[in-house]
Amino acid sequence: QVQLVESGGGLVQAGGSLRLSCAASGRAFSAYTMGWFRQAPGKEREFVAAVRWNGDSTYSSYSVKGQFTISRDNAKNTVYLQMNSLEPDDTAVYYCAAARRGYPTTPDLYDYWGQGTQVTVSS
Repeated sequence: QVQLVESGGGLVQAGGSLRLSCAASGRAFSAYTMGWFRQAPGKEREFVAAVRWNGDSTYSSYSVKGQFTISRDNAKNTVYLQMNSLEPDDTAVYYCAAARRGYPTTPDLYDYWGQGTQVTVSS
């Protein structure tokens, strides 16, 4: 069992930056692939980025490539999402998630979820 708590969301102007954190508690955090997803009102949950268990491999969706960076610190049981050059279209609730197997990019393959943190980008 893994519990995930996101933080770092808020209101930011277009062009600004935010860093989201996701603190994990429970067993064997370092064994999980960690991912970030987002969900805007009226839209489906969308994959943003994922990082393998040891942090040596990351994958980002095309829509955020070069703009967002995922990383993890297994010593702190924390995964991060650095978001730069934010735009109003990035407004959403951002969720972190943990997957016991594989390196998935779809929500159904993740086993544990945080409660989400709101990111609002004003124009």
